[in-house]
Amino acid sequence: MENNEKPVGKKQIALNIVSGKSKHKMGFGAGSIELNNVSPVIIDRGEAILDIGAMHGKSKAERRMRFSANREDVPNGRQVWIVWIAVERTEEGQCYAGATACEMWIDEEERRGWKILADHVNKLDAALKRKVILDELGLEEKRLLKELLISHNEEWWNNSPDELKNALNVTE
Repeated sequence: MENNEKPVGKKQIALNIVSGKSKHKMGFGAGSIELNNVSPVIIDRGEAILDIGAMHGKSKAERRMRFSANREDVPNGRQVWIVWIAVERTEEGQCYAGATACEMWIDEEERRGWKILADHVNKLDAALKRKVILDELGLEEKRLLKELLISHNEEWWNNSPDELKNALNVTE
């Protein structure tokens, strides 16, 4: 491929790689949050996909929506989940270290949505702190998430903590 040619096809989204930078920062930015180690997964309409747009409230499901904190404003919405996945490098290698799920409801016809932004921020923070909070997900959502994580990188899945594996252990 020549330098002036561009690759054909969609750019594939991947979970962020853990940076090798020191976590012990001093001075300016000492209290900043490192988001390079977290990626959002959207579970919607029987599919789990990586959607980096969710980092800024601009996932495919969230685009062109007016959000309300009042659930009654979206009576005909469908349930959509954002799952924050934190990736970490351990002695065994990379792993999925934290995972938290947040709910939202979307009504595309009315272009209205419901979500609690504070819940999304708190769950993102919990995932970064290597917590696993997936109790609210149904069996199908857990199955879809597990399949996505394994298909994305089975080695990372195998290196992941038992807490995550047990939370996604779906038996039908």
